[in-house]
Amino acid sequence: MDQDLPPLIADPASARADDPSARSLADEVRQLADEARTLIDAELAYQKARVQVLGTAVRGIAAWGALAAALLFFALMALVIGALLALAPMIGGLAATGVVLGTLMIAAALSVKIAARHWRRVTALLAKPDPPA
Repeated sequence: MDQDLPPLIADPASARADDPSARSLADEVRQLADEARTLIDAELAYQKARVQVLGTAVRGIAAWGALAAALLFFALMALVIGALLALAPMIGGLAATGVVLGTLMIAAALSVKIAARHWRRVTALLAKPDPPA
């Protein structure tokens, strides 16, 4: 019945550092806790680095997106002015303004209608209760 089993509590006099069977269960648990703490610290450092990279990328994307939006706005203004200048000699200045304004109002109304449809679809999806598991 007396077998060579590793002790549950270390006996400092008989323990050798290079013999794994001489380590106690408490030593193993302590080493596991230390390794888990090291793993958690490494994972936190990795996630922090990922967030920093993401933050830098988001700033760049936002800057380029803002520039693209501004350039698109100016391009649309040039289109409106060009349409007014092209239509004015044919139908007169006031009528050209009305045609361009009416076209822009129709385009805006269609955009609002599409956005409202998407909004209703998303709110309906979010409001729908989850199916029972």
